[in-house]
Amino acid sequence: MGEGRHHSQAGDVQGEARPFDVWSMRANRRFSLRDIYQITHDATLTSRCFRKFRKTVGEKRTSRIMLAVTEVNGCAICAYGHAKFALDAGIDSNEVRNLLGGVTQGAPDRELAGIGFAQHYADTEGHPDEDAWDQLVQLYGREEALGVLGATRMMMWGNAVGIPLSSLRARLKGSPHPGSSVAYEMGTILGAWVVVPVAVIRALFSLARHQPPITFHRG
Repeated sequence: MGEGRHHSQAGDVQGEARPFDVWSMRANRRFSLRDIYQITHDATLTSRCFRKFRKTVGEKRTSRIMLAVTEVNGCAICAYGHAKFALDAGIDSNEVRNLLGGVTQGAPDRELAGIGFAQHYADTEGHPDEDAWDQLVQLYGREEALGVLGATRMMMWGNAVGIPLSSLRARLKGSPHPGSSVAYEMGTILGAWVVVPVAVIRALFSLARHQPPITFHRG
């Protein structure tokens, strides 16, 4: 599905208007159109859970999960946007920097399990261990755990479509990302316009058939 994980770098504080220089962030994996199709389907399955979760727990907790996922995947555009959202929500700039560096120091203790699951979900490319999910449900309850899953999947979708956009931006700025190509960037960006609506329609049928929001492959 993607390339191996590497830690990203958040950059230096640049002031309120542009708090982090995240444009040096490089993709830790590149998602294919097949990946984007499945990620879109899964995110749609839990989109209602995500909306309810964000409304219930607020932007701070949601932002922490999304920053954690973005750090694993390495999406510069997503990091830039969600760092700003997090700061606007009132999260301390040092905590934002930590989360973009893969460090959870500063996050509330009760949220650590959710952040850890989000990192694990992204690190396993959307195939978490069943034990990790069961532990999350045991700690938070099923409804709240589904909210964490929904937020994680929504950010996975943002990263999947944001990484080629980030690489294309870097190319246009004269600093193409290593391992990327014009064919990948343009092909994925344009192809997403086709696969995303098809995946959403498939997910709506899945919901109509009452498909479970998360399943596990037992080998």
